Amino acid sequence: MRLLVHMAFGATLASSSAALAADQIGVATYYHNPNHAGLIAAHLTLPFGTRVRVYNLDNGRHVIVTIVDRGPYARGRIIDVSNVAADALGMRQSGVARVRLELE
Repeated sequence: MRLLVHMAFGATLASSSAALAADQIGVATYYHNPNHAGLIAAHLTLPFGTRVRVYNLDNGRHVIVTIVDRGPYARGRIIDVSNVAADALGMRQSGVARVRLELE
C-alpha cells in the first residue's frame, strides 16, 4: 500500500490506499525539542513513533528518524528534523534541504 505525495505550488496533494507507506519529496528544516533528544522529527500527519528514512537529495546522505512531534507548519515544508539529524544529513549550516522521505 502506497501513499503518493506531490508538491504543487507549495501545497501537498495526497492519494492514499489505506496505509501510510509512502515516499514524500519536499523541503526539510530542523528544530530543537527540549523534551526529546537524538534522531527525531516532526511531521504533520504521520503517527507518533513512525520511523522514517530521510534522504538529503543534495548530498546523498540519509538518516532514520522517529516522529515525535507535529509540524512543520511553514508552507512547502514536509518535515522538521532534530539538530542531531540535521548534522547527520549535512543540512545544519544551510538550515534547509531538499529531501525524500521513505517509511521504514
